[in-house]
Amino acid sequence: MDINTFYAVTSATCFTLVGLWWSVVKDKTEWLKDEATRRLAGGVYASFLIPALMSLGAQVGGDNRLVWQFVFIVAALVGIVTTTQLILKTGKANPQGSFSRNRWVIPILYAFVLWFALFPATASLLGLQPLQVEGILLCILILIAHILTWEFMTSQAQK
Repeated sequence: MDINTFYAVTSATCFTLVGLWWSVVKDKTEWLKDEATRRLAGGVYASFLIPALMSLGAQVGGDNRLVWQFVFIVAALVGIVTTTQLILKTGKANPQGSFSRNRWVIPILYAFVLWFALFPATASLLGLQPLQVEGILLCILILIAHILTWEFMTSQAQK
């Protein structure tokens, strides 16, 4: 698959998921009453919005490496900070699923995104282009986002 097509599809898909999540949350006002639950719902939102923005940045950057690098650096830093804060503030609120208990992996993945944005030449050690490595990391982040969304929704349904 062409890398530009990958990022176009990823961006569109993640922005669509952000919109769908708004529709879900709008109908689940009980989620907004409890601070921890509200933060977890916001975490789902961020888990799709940040990859969407990164994918859009990769497209807008085109051949200009500095554009996508800047977007990925900022997004990775935001991902690290917001996810770490979310984990610290909601640590005991939703530990039911195996992925929910292991959310600490997400800031580490964002740290890898940051690494390859700061040092894109290191992607060649893997035999890949920098945006290919970033794309693989995005796929993992989006997969985890889907699983965490499922765990969040099913654990809230049990309450």
